[in-house]
Amino acid sequence: MNKILVIDDEAIVRTSCQRTLVPEGYDVRLATSGQEGLDLMAKESFSLVLLDLKMPDMDGIEVLNRIKTGWPGTKVVMVTGYSTVDTAVQALRLGAYNFIEKPFTPDTLIAAVREVFYGKNQD
Repeated sequence: MNKILVIDDEAIVRTSCQRTLVPEGYDVRLATSGQEGLDLMAKESFSLVLLDLKMPDMDGIEVLNRIKTGWPGTKVVMVTGYSTVDTAVQALRLGAYNFIEKPFTPDTLIAAVREVFYGKNQD
């Protein structure tokens, strides 16, 4: 089973990711901050991290850098309500697999996750 870690400071985003992905067969863990997410990664392995860009303790770019250094095989999809082309390019350049914007629909989330695990154009 593919394990996904959702790191986001907004409870509604964490809950909606879990409610959307668990019925699809994914094992989902939740973290409320960058540091909590990194602590979970030190204890468990994850195939994918859905990572919020803007969080109070450390931003998603810093968390992305730490994930790419400590767990280079883990894919990261950046999630943000503050999307700009520059930020998207920066995240992708630093190793993010993809970038989705809030608010996202369950279908958008499922499509982004399936692309990570199964490639493009999968239903």
